[in-house]
Amino acid sequence: MDLWNQLMGGFATAGTPVNLLWAFVGCALGTAVGVLPGIGPAVAVAMLLPITSQVDMTASMIFFAGIYYGAMYGGSTTSILLNTPGETGSMVTAMEGNKMAKNGRAGAALATAAIGSFVAGTIATVLVTLFAPVMANFAVKLGPPEYLCLMLLAFTTVSSVLGKSTLRGLTALFVGLAAGLIGMDQITGQVRYTGGVTELMDGIEIVLVAVGLFAVAEALHAVLFEGKTKESQNPMSQVHMSRTEWRRSWPAWLRGTLLGFPFGTIPAGGTEIPTYLSYGLERKLSKHPEEFGTIGAIEGVAGPEAANNAAVTGTLVPLLTLGIPTSTTAAILLGAFQNYGIQPGPQLFETSSTLVWALIASLYIGNVMLLILNLPMVGLWVKLLKIPKPQLYAGILIFATVGVYGMRQSSFDLLLLYAIGVLGVVMRRFDVPTAPVIVGMILGPLAEAQMRNALSIGEGRWSIFIERPMSLTLLGVVLAVLLIPRVLAHLEKSRGAHSKVRAL
Repeated sequence: MDLWNQLMGGFATAGTPVNLLWAFVGCALGTAVGVLPGIGPAVAVAMLLPITSQVDMTASMIFFAGIYYGAMYGGSTTSILLNTPGETGSMVTAMEGNKMAKNGRAGAALATAAIGSFVAGTIATVLVTLFAPVMANFAVKLGPPEYLCLMLLAFTTVSSVLGKSTLRGLTALFVGLAAGLIGMDQITGQVRYTGGVTELMDGIEIVLVAVGLFAVAEALHAVLFEGKTKESQNPMSQVHMSRTEWRRSWPAWLRGTLLGFPFGTIPAGGTEIPTYLSYGLERKLSKHPEEFGTIGAIEGVAGPEAANNAAVTGTLVPLLTLGIPTSTTAAILLGAFQNYGIQPGPQLFETSSTLVWALIASLYIGNVMLLILNLPMVGLWVKLLKIPKPQLYAGILIFATVGVYGMRQSSFDLLLLYAIGVLGVVMRRFDVPTAPVIVGMILGPLAEAQMRNALSIGEGRWSIFIERPMSLTLLGVVLAVLLIPRVLAHLEKSRGAHSKVRAL
């Protein structure tokens, strides 16, 4: 009953006219971001982070959440009509959705994607409502040694999973950790690593780094390296599904939701793995396997789209209860929380319960808004694809520059912004992931503080980390994440070498 009362309180807060307006604007902007290829929710949220200095905390978090899951809805439109996924989570949707569009069934593909996103988002939000408080109660019992090990797990998985190689991922992580140490020591108050630059005494703003690495780097990379490509668009058909298509879609929606949500809640999750798993599962279970890869199977759109949206909603569980981001956009959202002086974690449900429950309630409201925005207005979103790329990226640069300058009216911040933007371009050219930089900057200082607290508890003994069962278990998981992929790769290589010898 207490849970129900808290959720109703959340609806009362999220249902105010101002918060409803922010939710609507976030959902609309998120859908537009998802439709436009190359601009993901991470870029949009990073570009708009400076509004945290001007807008009420609850309103801005509802706004950012709307952008996040709105982009997942919109990403299916370009995947189906143009075979150009706006987000990595929409890549699988393009495989069958574009085939359906080419065969005159674009409307059915768009309908099952939108309705499947609504069903998955709603079910996943119910699961967040039920399980987030339980996880928060468990997390309260964790001490500094466990938290440090948990952050090490986040560092390891983010750098291993998001990069094409672990070395590149760890390199990006150490860049973020180093940047997070610049400024004033949290405990001693001593200034460190500033190089005598007074503007760096307060540290480097996470907002500035996020905007530079994502928004500015995206625009500069597009201008410098992406050539002009002409995209052919499949014709639109009426957005509805037949009775048979409904019958084939709803089991896929449910299976996709059950696959996607758990992957969103773990640090090594993301949207790519559950969408591919969902596609493979639907292909095996389908009574019409001949449609896959030929005329397009509707289950191949319904399942992955549901998995995609369920995974996105699932990222809120570790973000709110542990302060651990499991995706790039979640890492930037963590930076938004910190801009308000709030550190997500187990105490968040007690210290900022109004914010948390308003945010959860806004997910229910946003899902309804997105269904209304996506089904009847899909023709409007398609027209966004006609915006010329030069004007689009010029607008991104202008918003990024004005937003960062508006935070402190500092010309030094602008120089730093574009220096970080150039660094982001270089990282993209060499396939170095940018997400670990943000995670390192945000969690690095927190991990340092937890390490000092843990050593104080252990009276200077490092063995404190292996004396406690939970921290020892987490260290074992960290080692497994680092070693198991290498062992499997070595075994695969050995197997391949043996098969070549036998062939000779």
